[in-house]
Amino acid sequence: MVRHSVPLQDSDFTLNTSGVAGFFGGDEAVSAMATVHVYEGRKWLGWYNSPGAYEVGKRYGQLANSRFWDGLFPGPNTDPATLFELDGLKGPKYRAAWSGTTLPQTGHIGALFASACDNKVGTAIEGRVTIPSTVTVAELPHIPSFTMHPRRLRTCSSLLASIPIGVSACTTVVCALVGDWYCFAMILLGIVSSGLSCFVIGSGTFTFTHPKPADGAPVGDGVMFTESGVIILKGEEAAVNSVTRGRFSLRFASEPTYQNIGLCSTLLTVQFVAQLLLIPQGTLFGQIMFVASLAVSWIYNSYLSSLDKRKVQTEILMHNVLRDPAVKKYQLGTRTAMAVFAVLILDPADPARVLQDILPNDTKVWRRWRETVAQRIRSKETLDFTDDSNFDGFDERERKLLQTLYKDTEAAHSGYFHYHISS
Repeated sequence: MVRHSVPLQDSDFTLNTSGVAGFFGGDEAVSAMATVHVYEGRKWLGWYNSPGAYEVGKRYGQLANSRFWDGLFPGPNTDPATLFELDGLKGPKYRAAWSGTTLPQTGHIGALFASACDNKVGTAIEGRVTIPSTVTVAELPHIPSFTMHPRRLRTCSSLLASIPIGVSACTTVVCALVGDWYCFAMILLGIVSSGLSCFVIGSGTFTFTHPKPADGAPVGDGVMFTESGVIILKGEEAAVNSVTRGRFSLRFASEPTYQNIGLCSTLLTVQFVAQLLLIPQGTLFGQIMFVASLAVSWIYNSYLSSLDKRKVQTEILMHNVLRDPAVKKYQLGTRTAMAVFAVLILDPADPARVLQDILPNDTKVWRRWRETVAQRIRSKETLDFTDDSNFDGFDERERKLLQTLYKDTEAAHSGYFHYHISS
């Protein structure tokens, strides 16, 4: 019986676990790369031997749009803003007070703005308490440019980036000094591929856009409906549009094919394969240097991925796009009081419609309450129902409910004049 030799049985080539560096820290590396467009100067700070090369290449290679790139990096060709989490959130419903425009849901910017309002501390309005609800009033005097490039944030992450960059550079030099050219080349390849990818991907232009309203459009005052209450937007139509219809986007010189991003993703994949094959050929000391550079880079990537990206985008929106609008928040004890308080502030063309949107209860009592309150607001009458005796057609239980609703209305009216008008 003829025995066949095992292929490569006489080879000195061995593999060890250091080759899994392309997978280790992949999620952190992908998340860290997503911060490249919101921090000033971040695209220049990727020159370190980052782990997770394969995951980063696979994720962002999906931007490249051609038959070749689709075969190399399969998956949907996602919009850059969505891929980098600058778009995709669903905001609250919006209704304009004068134009009648209704948006079943706003977009990413509306969601960020609502989140900023939720973090405000509200002034408590006295009255009956059942389901506490809030009314947030946002004055929008500034009209952002219809296409602009917001200034990005500055953080200490630029200073911290010097640590992984320095460690990667030092380990490269040390490997060269001891003559471990395999580990030297692989650390250097990691520095170059990571730095180029960060620069190319970070070269996208961070842009904010919102539509220009038609000439002669009415004032843009309107209301956003959130789970905790309502947000009143007051300002010109163009200013309100920046919240309800605005969006962040990324513009690349290479769009729509994004060939340069495809090449960088290919380089990251080559880096992963090369490290898998060649790091085992280095000395134990060189492998330790390689792993040390990865460990420090992973800690830095973990720091970047821990930053709240939604919070960062909200800061850019509120400070650099909307120019710090004045926001006041009020806490009311019932949704009835909240609805009346909101309508008094908004002063819409059709108070009954806004009350209906906020409180869609469709019973005889609620219809009478809405009609009475809306009529008094339209005619600028007082909302004092102490002497109101128009309860014809209601039984005892319905009368008590209607009286309770009127008391909530009076509390909202009193709070409106005491806290909002006098402030």
